[in-house]
Amino acid sequence: MDKTAVVTGGGYGIGRAIAEHLLAQHMNVVITGRRTEILERTAAELGPRVRPLGFDASDPDAVTRAATRLPERIDVLVNNAGGATEYDYSMPPRDQLKLLREAWLRNIEANLMTTVLMTAALEPRIPAGGRIVVIGSIAARGFKASLHGYGPAKAALEPWAIDLARELGPREVTVNVVCPGFTISNDRAREFLDSGAAAPMIDASATRRVTSVEDVAATVAFLASPAASQVTGQVIHVNGGIYP
Repeated sequence: MDKTAVVTGGGYGIGRAIAEHLLAQHMNVVITGRRTEILERTAAELGPRVRPLGFDASDPDAVTRAATRLPERIDVLVNNAGGATEYDYSMPPRDQLKLLREAWLRNIEANLMTTVLMTAALEPRIPAGGRIVVIGSIAARGFKASLHGYGPAKAALEPWAIDLARELGPREVTVNVVCPGFTISNDRAREFLDSGAAAPMIDASATRRVTSVEDVAATVAFLASPAASQVTGQVIHVNGGIYP
């Protein structure tokens, strides 16, 4: 029986690369995201084994509706949706508490709640031998991102995933977190690199290079494979040896 994977945020960048790697494992892949036109273009480029489904994974009602259009059996769930909602890590002044709260909540909804909601909706469909992979971030360890909601939202995924791994372990379902370093996954990341702002992270790495989407996707593909059946409850860093 062919396996089926769901990749949230699968239209471009890391998510698209993950979809490509899972296709190479002969899986059918559903890619989800908010921008339907990007998803449809990616699906057309990757071929008939990829199906696009557009919705906002931070919206409980949207997730509930989308679940009715997803397969009854899901062998691999990759929670990749998210990203810094304030890309330059700027935040409202600390005396503007309402604006500050809203900025934090945007990051929590985009990076934590998308994963929690999608997993709650789809976990019952994952059979024995299934996989859940969560995309975290080096931002969970600092690098300025802890001063706004992105880093803490990503950090919260780690204990959640570890506890979920213990809960699902008796069913032979594994749960792991993959934390990329600075990765050129979209145009904003390219601008960040070109501005020189990423230089401290690159210089701090052992490999002295930017993490590629292929680096991340290959790690996810391993965790999704039968070879990783005893790897669970782990936080795996793909960053060239950067530790803030």
